[in-house]
Amino acid sequence: MAFMSSFRRVLGVSASALPSQFAAIRHNTTLTSPKLFISGLSRLTTDEKLKQTFSEFGQIEHAKVITDRQTGRSKGFAFVTYSSIEEAEKAKEGMNGKFLDGWVIFVDPAKPREYRPPPPAQQESSDSGFKVNKTIGWCG
Repeated sequence: MAFMSSFRRVLGVSASALPSQFAAIRHNTTLTSPKLFISGLSRLTTDEKLKQTFSEFGQIEHAKVITDRQTGRSKGFAFVTYSSIEEAEKAKEGMNGKFLDGWVIFVDPAKPREYRPPPPAQQESSDSGFKVNKTIGWCG
């Protein structure tokens, strides 16, 4: 308690003003968009289950579990987009660290997708007409 009184004296803040300043900091949102990244999903979680679970926090515009292109199985993460940032903030606070389909999920703000240039197409050929595959060796 002595620390807090000296802390207030150093800041030159009255006792009643200090809690309200901390409350204002605590309630400021960290989200800049209404899109959330959900990780730690079970492989059995579907788009419908995700939408049903997160719909209690507000109106969902889009909910998508990301799947592997070849197998069609879930990769274990998803994106949920709300109609407002306030609804997304409520969902983040309400669902982060909770269980969904037996797995603990984590809810974070979605980051914009980074641009990745396509890999350059390199096909080398030798004088004999064979292609060189650098990982395997010679192939015909």
